[in-house]
Amino acid sequence: MNPLASLSKEMEELVSSFMSEAIVGNTTVGLTQYIFFMLIAIAILLIVVFSFKKKQSASLVPQGFFVNGMEFLVEFARDDLCVSLLGDKWKKHFPFIAAVFFFILFNNIVGVIPGCHPGTGTMGVTAALALCSFVYYVAVGIKRMGVLGYLKSMAPAGLPGPMAAMVWVIELFSNLLRPITLAIRLFCNMFAGHVVMGTFAILASLFIEPLLQGFSAVALGQATVSVFWILLLIIIYLVEILVAVIQAYVFALLSAVYIQLVENE
Repeated sequence: MNPLASLSKEMEELVSSFMSEAIVGNTTVGLTQYIFFMLIAIAILLIVVFSFKKKQSASLVPQGFFVNGMEFLVEFARDDLCVSLLGDKWKKHFPFIAAVFFFILFNNIVGVIPGCHPGTGTMGVTAALALCSFVYYVAVGIKRMGVLGYLKSMAPAGLPGPMAAMVWVIELFSNLLRPITLAIRLFCNMFAGHVVMGTFAILASLFIEPLLQGFSAVALGQATVSVFWILLLIIIYLVEILVAVIQAYVFALLSAVYIQLVENE
């Protein structure tokens, strides 16, 4: 029996399992599995934040792995995502940047758990996050320069009329592309990682299945191949955890960069 004979069917079922399915209502107005796990990630995030604040206030000196670990993450978001880019204006933007970073991070980590479908695994949620980032930095620019001032700032002062118009159109198009690239980058990285992990899990199960049905030398040989797939799956799993953290960092970092551009225009 060729273990790979049913791979195509298994892959179709794997990809179809990532499609949104309604738990309550329908996919238009209802609760899908992605929104369900997003709510779980939000609940975990709130529990972690409130537990951290409670434990942190209990002592002047940080104690324990949990408090020190959370302080490291908060300081990382503050120093690397805000202070280094926004300078003395970091305080007013820190709540937004930190909220984006931790929201995506916790959703991505929940998504690594087998069987979970995080909010960042669907284009709707990543597009909403990108839209929030877009609206935020545009609002910052308008508040600082006014509507006309913000629109004028898309073209550097001093350029000849035709060239200024061309640069303005290019910059406007670039601005409109930013939320699209933010959304697609986050979604594709998380979706692709889940597909790759699912593929190696399927390969491991297909090669070990003949041995479970009956012992033979051929089945035993095929089962040993599944060890190779399991090792690859473990490696990919660890890489996916790293990707989950990196993607949260990249999304928050780019949001901070866009804010920095309008703050220092």
